[in-house]
Amino acid sequence: MTFEIELKARVEAPETVKKRLSALGKYEAAYEKDDTYWVSPFENSGLPPSGLRVRRETSVDKAGKTSKTNLATYKIRKIQDGIEVNEEREFAVSDGETFEDLLGRLGLKRKIRKSKRGWAWIYGPPETRAPPERETAEAGSPIRMELSDVGELGWFLELEILAPRDDDALVARCRGELLDLLEKTGLSTGKIENRPYTEMLAAKRAGLNENPA
Repeated sequence: MTFEIELKARVEAPETVKKRLSALGKYEAAYEKDDTYWVSPFENSGLPPSGLRVRRETSVDKAGKTSKTNLATYKIRKIQDGIEVNEEREFAVSDGETFEDLLGRLGLKRKIRKSKRGWAWIYGPPETRAPPERETAEAGSPIRMELSDVGELGWFLELEILAPRDDDALVARCRGELLDLLEKTGLSTGKIENRPYTEMLAAKRAGLNENPA
């Protein structure tokens, strides 16, 4: 089990922010992520409100190597002092289409889909930079930086630390590191967005349905 300690912020000038991220961190890869969220029709299913996310991701690393993965993830999410602290459970599946067919046969329903495309960097002292498998660290943790164009919502910067546990002291330290890095990227705390993408997408789509062009 790992805990994501992260923030995301709206970006109005993605090219400017991309240049700053390239100067700050070590480039990892370009990616495209297609996410589908599945929910149970039963109130006491044990799944979080956001449901089970099935992600199909294609990435191209700095050497030009392309890789494709299918990941199933669910998170227990909370906001602590303006920062997300997510308990994450994740596993790989070999065939995303077959797995989603299974979810439907088990009675789960598609809730919402989202797409993201962008680039990832790792920020931190050379001795603590995370390898692609995203190791966690107790102190001096690397920070993953992702600049994403989120379909229908625009550009966002996500800063993430993977922590081995959720305790107040560790979260406070990581929060300070994330906010310091956010300032280095040129973005203010006023750009932080605490709502999940799924919530923003649902609100946007509901508004479009209520006010057709």
